[in-house]
Amino acid sequence: MKWSSIFLLLMLLACAKITHGQEGNQAFPDPFTFTNGKKVKTLKDWERRRGEILDIMTREMYGMAPGRPKNIRFEVFDQNKNALAGKATRKQVTIHITEKGKEAQFDLLIYIPNHAKHPVPAIIGLNFIGNQAIHADPGIKLTTAWVENSKMFPCGADGKATEACRGVNASQWAVDSILARGYALVTLYREEVASDRKAQAFQTGVHPLYPELQQREDNFGTVAAWAWALSRGMDYLETDKDIDAKRVAVFGFSRLGKSALWAGATDRRFAAVLSNESGAGGAKQFRRGMGEDINRLCTVFPHWFAGSFGKYKGRDTDLPFDQHFVLALIAPRPVYLATAEDDKNSDPQGEFATAQAADTVYRFLGTNGLPEGPFPALNQPLTGQIGFHIRPGGHDVKMFDWIQFLNFSDLHLQK
Repeated sequence: MKWSSIFLLLMLLACAKITHGQEGNQAFPDPFTFTNGKKVKTLKDWERRRGEILDIMTREMYGMAPGRPKNIRFEVFDQNKNALAGKATRKQVTIHITEKGKEAQFDLLIYIPNHAKHPVPAIIGLNFIGNQAIHADPGIKLTTAWVENSKMFPCGADGKATEACRGVNASQWAVDSILARGYALVTLYREEVASDRKAQAFQTGVHPLYPELQQREDNFGTVAAWAWALSRGMDYLETDKDIDAKRVAVFGFSRLGKSALWAGATDRRFAAVLSNESGAGGAKQFRRGMGEDINRLCTVFPHWFAGSFGKYKGRDTDLPFDQHFVLALIAPRPVYLATAEDDKNSDPQGEFATAQAADTVYRFLGTNGLPEGPFPALNQPLTGQIGFHIRPGGHDVKMFDWIQFLNFSDLHLQK
């Protein structure tokens, strides 16, 4: 056998190995094995296997989403070139989508750094309680959708946004730092897209436009709807001459981090993915049997995923797929997973296990994957094509997280 053939065989064996979990020694499903048992041997094989994985994760977990709407319209209703004391140009854009006589709409808030050479790279992400909550800027339109009023997200009384809502979520959005690094920031509100309230699920936002997708077992889940809206945001960014649509990272925290990962998996236009404490249904491995489980997801948040996912309640440790399949769909584009020491529901070890299990796909596709080594110490980021860190504290987005996201983005998105 020629040395070149031996090398190729060794590479394929290394890439196709099955990684083992740290709890219960549960074998991870192999991303390189087709459902018929055949193995991926070439890049062409991988592209076919990738399509198979996308189909599996859509049917069995996230649900079927519509394609790009034929009737989509962008209305720029605000453009202020002297926002934030001259540091940024603020744009606000309503995305209108019409299907069979019904319309849904949601707003993008965009800050573009004035000091940077245009077109600039961008970071787009969903927010929890309205665009007006990420910054105290009085020019941001107050959302008319329902808003949460809780300890983590204090906002308007009776579910209505008021002036008191401005900037209440600013600590999780490092607007000044993002702009200073030369990135545009783009955000949209989850409730304008699809309701996160169990009683209102599928009744507001984009869901009423596609009733046929709710009559399926693999119905259009809310996490998938949020991800789909991020892609509609990308549709707009491709038309904006101030934004370089080839250099857009998608960001999300917690349940919105689940959507950011799925957006990156389903839409290859996103150049990078930044996931902060996305946990179960996001970055963590279910099969470890640690942290939030499938039963809780499907009971407390039954609208997040497709109805078909419910058949896996109580089967976390023997799923025929797991979350490294989502990272495999993103590969070879850069992805960063951030977590926190006290966020037990997100299972930091399980999120790291996902990064490790996806490493073979990244290396097969010619990247450096995840840096080798054990679970890192606190505040010691690992940075390859897959990035990872764990910091002290709990379920939140801190400045430390944003610094790592921006450093990672500088490596991969800045020219």
